[in-house]
Amino acid sequence: MPIIQWTDALSVKVREFDDQHKTLCGLVNDLHDAMSAGRGRDVLGKTLMELVEYTNTHFAAEEAMMTKYAFPHYARHKQEHSLLTSKVLQFQADFMQGKVAMTIEVMQFLKDWLTNHIQKTDRQYCAFFAEKGLG
Repeated sequence: MPIIQWTDALSVKVREFDDQHKTLCGLVNDLHDAMSAGRGRDVLGKTLMELVEYTNTHFAAEEAMMTKYAFPHYARHKQEHSLLTSKVLQFQADFMQGKVAMTIEVMQFLKDWLTNHIQKTDRQYCAFFAEKGLG
């Protein structure tokens, strides 16, 4: 059962970013499914790595578009991306070293962060990018 269900409420009205957000939701769901099924550490580690890598790809795409069109809240948005990246990289390192286990609390954090980031922070650029003809 997915931990994140994609709905129009998560849409930022920029097709490229909506598609990337759907992929991120899918990766969080894959990680959740692997954890729930008690799959091995290697599977969880691989899925977590995919999530980290794709998150970096997505953040880079958003930041490039913001820079290209001089989005006025770029610095704050980039800072939020950096904070999450640091936190997830530390979590990944701790997981790979056996210091922490994949728990429902971690999954809830990822779900909450992703949905809150999309619905609050990313929504700030919807009108801005629409004015630029993107969507």
